[in-house]
Amino acid sequence: MMAGSPPPSQVQTIHATCVAIEGCVILLTGPSGSGKSDLALRLIDRGAQLVSDDYTQISNAPDGTLIASAPPTISGKMEIRGIGIIEIPYIECISIRLVVELGEAPERLPLTALSARLGNIDLPMMKLSAFEASAPLKVEMMLRQIRNSGALPTGPHDER
Repeated sequence: MMAGSPPPSQVQTIHATCVAIEGCVILLTGPSGSGKSDLALRLIDRGAQLVSDDYTQISNAPDGTLIASAPPTISGKMEIRGIGIIEIPYIECISIRLVVELGEAPERLPLTALSARLGNIDLPMMKLSAFEASAPLKVEMMLRQIRNSGALPTGPHDER
């Protein structure tokens, strides 16, 4: 276990891929085949950094944020369909700022802001079709909007 990482009992592994853009993690969720690795690869081509592919460990940090990291067995590895598993530079333990749920095309003009609750923390969320040519741009624009508005994840909540 690396310094500063949470105790293993507080770590949850979820089916998600994540990349970091300028120090903020974008968690890509969705069923198998929804384009998580494909979108991550296109974001990496645009300057993002891999955190974890296919499975991600999440844990609550003492400062009220949610941390993402790769399980040790897949750190620095990414599956690219038609090629196989490749080694790729990656970063460890960084705060999640946006959840992107991949699937069907989203509403054209959503009426309300979406959020996802992970690890007892509410995070901004967007829905997206990963295979649209504009998908990487949409993720970057949403992250920029979150940064500009100051909409960061809210702290821990009681679950009563």
